Amino acid sequence: MTAAAMVVGGSAAERDARLAHYAMAFVQLFNGGYHVITKVALNVGVNQLVFCVCRDLLALSILAPLAYFRERRTRPPMTRSLLLSFFFLGLSGVFGNQLLFLVGLTYTNPTYAAAIQPSIPVFTFLLAVMMGTERVNLMRIEGQTKVGGTLVCVLGAVFMVLFRGPVLLGDKDADFAMHSEISAKGQPEPTGWLVTGFLDLGFEQWHIGVLCLIGNCMCMAAFIAIQAPVLKKYPANLSVAALSYFSGTVLMVTTAFFMVKEPLDWKLTQAEVLAVIYAGVVASALNFGMLTWSNKIIGPALVALYNPLQPAASAFLSRIFLGSPIFLGSIVGGFFIILGLYMVTWASFRERKAMAAGIAIPSHSARTSEPLKKNPVVSRLGQLFSGLASSSKSAD
Repeated sequence: MTAAAMVVGGSAAERDARLAHYAMAFVQLFNGGYHVITKVALNVGVNQLVFCVCRDLLALSILAPLAYFRERRTRPPMTRSLLLSFFFLGLSGVFGNQLLFLVGLTYTNPTYAAAIQPSIPVFTFLLAVMMGTERVNLMRIEGQTKVGGTLVCVLGAVFMVLFRGPVLLGDKDADFAMHSEISAKGQPEPTGWLVTGFLDLGFEQWHIGVLCLIGNCMCMAAFIAIQAPVLKKYPANLSVAALSYFSGTVLMVTTAFFMVKEPLDWKLTQAEVLAVIYAGVVASALNFGMLTWSNKIIGPALVALYNPLQPAASAFLSRIFLGSPIFLGSIVGGFFIILGLYMVTWASFRERKAMAAGIAIPSHSARTSEPLKKNPVVSRLGQLFSGLASSSKSAD
């Protein structure tokens, strides 16, 4: 009976893991569609902060009712520590992630902004290992494959962005005309005081943009890595997504209220409204919900590793809807991205099978990979969020 239960549980876990991988692939595909659809709206000159506020409010209006009614009976009790966690998730994953990217894009260029995004899986992997939510042992083939697959995936994304090569499909002249329009029009208002402060310290605008893009990647990595232990203690997926988005939306609306000076900036054209609807419903609410659920199933390292698929998805959809050409670099980079994903997925599958087998695992794999929990400094990172619910349980 125990063996049968293990088989059923194992098959259910494998099914959930497979669905989580499919979900993350669709998340990046939808994000690619977001870049294509909003490209026209943002280039027309819509205020980027206003665009984010409308997008976040729409997403929250979808996530909040779903979370309230679907998880009304399964939602754990709320504590002050959990509220602090949700505030930090909203600060990093919604407010900081979106705003820092827009500010960084304003003072650099789209090519550099795209080139630095593949650092998200690296930051996430390091944070997850330090917090103990991801296990890796470089003395075993699984650990070596995880690290190697992460590097291959990141290098594939960087190669796709920096190397174009000859055109395989489409017209190169059409891409040049489109690329010349991708500039930072409608610079966000809140950058004024921020830039002034850094300029007084001797920074140049390019340096400010680079710092903001690095901060954007670190915010997204922190959000994914910290969300995983929070989900273990507060397993209501939709509620975690809704509460995190609520915190981020409050911060975004407050910032826009004080920083957007022109009332006309709040008026959107029909095309901009359609872009906001897609961004709020698909790229925010749907993607945020699927990312949160997938983070609970396959862990933060694999979730973050799907981010390099965004350039490939964007190039593919741009070719279909905008007529953009496909370069050799996109094909080669996409191949290495898929190869890296396969390597990490294979290593994670081997580790799950070894853990499910228990004492039946071979002797060469008997040593389970240990996270960096014995270090008192890095262990506090994981305990800060993974131990939040202990107080709520004791209170019961």
